[in-house]
Amino acid sequence: MSEILAVVDDLFFLAKIQQTAKLTGIQVEPVAPQNLMERLRRSPADAVLIDLNHRSGSALAVLSTLKNDASGRQVPVLAFLSHVQTDLAQAARAAGCDLLLARSSFSQRLPELLCQLAGKAPPPTADR
Repeated sequence: MSEILAVVDDLFFLAKIQQTAKLTGIQVEPVAPQNLMERLRRSPADAVLIDLNHRSGSALAVLSTLKNDASGRQVPVLAFLSHVQTDLAQAARAAGCDLLLARSSFSQRLPELLCQLAGKAPPPTADR
């Protein structure tokens, strides 16, 4: 089963992500920012989701650490934030974020994005 790690502390939003992932055969495991690197060393993941508005205030630092990991294993990172946070968006891009979206766009495209990150075919939609 495909696995994506999620640095997301909004429990309702995390539940939405996990439910959508379950429907597409993908497992999303929540992980605290301070535990992400250790978790990846124990077992690889297909990708990492990061809420740049994480309460810990360390999401950008976690992104930077992940993208500059000396092990050489690069995990794709999709980060999301409020659409008005242009400075934070620039900092995330500079830190090496692979895909950066406004939270609303992330939410709207969630099934497609999860499948893309897990390397699976996207689910059919009504307009296909």
